[in-house]
Amino acid sequence: MKDIDVTMLPSPCYLVDERLLEKNLKILDCVQKESGAKIILATKAFSMFSTFPLIGKYLNGVTSSSLFEARLGYEEMGKEVHIFSPAYRMDEFNEIMKYSDHIIFNSFNQWKLYRDKVKNHKDKKIECGIRINPEYSEIETDIYNPCFENSRMGVTLENFEEDEFEGIDGLHFHTMCEQGADVLERTIKVVDEKFGKYIEKVKWINFGGGHHITREGYELEKLIDSILYIKNKYNVDVYLEPGEAIALNAGFLVSTVLDIMKNGMNIAILDTSAECHMPDVLAMPYRPYIIDSGMPNEYEYTYRFGGPTCLAGDIIGDYSFKEPLKIGDKLIFCDMAIYSMVKNNTFNGVNLPAIVKYSEENGLEVIKKFGYEDFKNRLS
Repeated sequence: MKDIDVTMLPSPCYLVDERLLEKNLKILDCVQKESGAKIILATKAFSMFSTFPLIGKYLNGVTSSSLFEARLGYEEMGKEVHIFSPAYRMDEFNEIMKYSDHIIFNSFNQWKLYRDKVKNHKDKKIECGIRINPEYSEIETDIYNPCFENSRMGVTLENFEEDEFEGIDGLHFHTMCEQGADVLERTIKVVDEKFGKYIEKVKWINFGGGHHITREGYELEKLIDSILYIKNKYNVDVYLEPGEAIALNAGFLVSTVLDIMKNGMNIAILDTSAECHMPDVLAMPYRPYIIDSGMPNEYEYTYRFGGPTCLAGDIIGDYSFKEPLKIGDKLIFCDMAIYSMVKNNTFNGVNLPAIVKYSEENGLEVIKKFGYEDFKNRLS
């Protein structure tokens, strides 16, 4: 951010630095080359399609969770399109087939319902997979754990319908969230033990997402070893579909101080809302880092940051600074490319942040600004 003039940025805005994005993509491409795996972007985490041409230079395509995401990947990246949904809508399925190369089914009921449609699809060969639930995960928070008790995600070994397996091209599992290669290594052992007799019958296996491949300290060699273990044992292709790892630490949210008040402590009201613009701050919850800030009371001046909505709990967190803040100061939240633009909302009629991109070739580009019509057109 040192070479970017933040005074030139609209506020609030999401800013994605393509230099940082490409740094991540090069790490992922290294994994592809060393392991032979195919890595695709999970658009549920990052759907800023103005960056898809860059992402497509390195990755094999996208994985989607809905018809609209599949269409976006098809139209804007033009490479492989994979899709998974817990259940597909009958009135959307023909269009899903139009855009998708791999369709993952969450149950054998779904597979039996749609397999003839896929088989009779004349425009292209669509490969089909079954999502499995190995009933093993090291995620501690249930809301993010696809394998917690009574999960709706995937087929357990007990419920696997071997007599309906004909026509299935691949298996898919997703058991991780922001985790390292050591977790994958342990997960692979369980998947291999439980589902090995089915892996040997398919063309590919998809390790899902949740792999924090581009974070500092991630054990790349351990990841590559896990991929090669399955590839070599079963002679199958391996897919990975990380979302966060593609744009991890590649984006920022620029905010402005609107007011400063006091109620037991200093409180700053921002033009940025946790509820509207970074909802995972409340849902996870977590405390995003602000450039040049410290923990509460680490520096002399501590503030609680709140958003401009009427929600009492629209609180971003407590931060300290070496100098007192002033109305009009800009604050820069880090790691704001992922699960921000895809999850934001216009609660209270609060406007959405602009979307800005920085590249060495073009410098700062305001890709999109929002206004009243964007708010109104979501309603009726």
